[in-house]
Amino acid sequence: MIPVIFGLSGPVLTPDERAFFASVEPAGYILFKRNIVDRAQVRALTDDLRALAGRDNLAILIDQEGGRVARMGPPEWPAFPAGPVFAKLYEKAPMSAIQAMRANGQALGLMLREVGITVDCAPLLDVAQADTTEAIACRAYGTEPMQVAALGRAMLEGLAAAGMVGVVKHMPGHGRALVDSHHLLPTVTADEAALAVDLEPFITLSDAPMGMTSHIVFEAWDAERPATLSPTVIERIIRGRIGFDGLLMTDDIDMKALSGTAGEKAAGALTAGCDLVLDCWARMDEMVEIAGRVPPITEAARARLDRAMASVGAGEGDFAELIARRDALLALATA
Repeated sequence: MIPVIFGLSGPVLTPDERAFFASVEPAGYILFKRNIVDRAQVRALTDDLRALAGRDNLAILIDQEGGRVARMGPPEWPAFPAGPVFAKLYEKAPMSAIQAMRANGQALGLMLREVGITVDCAPLLDVAQADTTEAIACRAYGTEPMQVAALGRAMLEGLAAAGMVGVVKHMPGHGRALVDSHHLLPTVTADEAALAVDLEPFITLSDAPMGMTSHIVFEAWDAERPATLSPTVIERIIRGRIGFDGLLMTDDIDMKALSGTAGEKAAGALTAGCDLVLDCWARMDEMVEIAGRVPPITEAARARLDRAMASVGAGEGDFAELIARRDALLALATA
């Protein structure tokens, strides 16, 4: 097995993808809108991936937060609210917001498990600032660490109740970035005291099964390298101060915040201490390069992957009842 999560080019595996994936055995896969048609198609695709891997608990990821970040949506699936909707309710009724988020996460998880997806890249634990880039601000759970952690915990619990694995992101915090790392490399100049605020939600949820790094330079910790490529940030901050011992994956290495070839970025992230590399765009030449540059998955990373995926199950709960409960609670924000 290689320590990579690959994307797919379309709604079915191509012959080249099937042969390549069978030969290199990726740790998992991630789905995007280009891979999504309807329930029957997605279920057939995820079943095909499981059969190819020979693993029932294969890590099949998706970014399904709600709001702008949703790969599955109407008319086939309902739209889900984004983080700021729950943040607004939290300001008025914190316990109601937590209950709404837990119901939301469980319903979301049931929707994903129905089509064979096992990992949702949520919750987002970035503490928003007044000048946070819109790419994060439109998704964030709030500006107070305790609030962000409480809503993040509720999302993780809801996903777990549905038999899903959640991923906390973007470690060690994306809230102070002023530009979108999809397009540019953000540099954060805040000092240690300010950054301690950003770490709080991740420390509170350090027992999460999976986490995702951020492509951001934090001058206080490593002025030369973004977190994804920094042994200092990964070992001293994420593994050390945060105390995170779950599976650590990169954010998408194709994002423009990182420079170099796909293989160079993948190898650099693993050398820095990431467990898995996330490569989303299914470009065969880049996937071949990555597979040729990375070593087999380490024993420690494989153990973390197995531990996280051991919690995947059928899930419980009634989808319609969960949605109704969430919406009734969210209505309190405007009552």
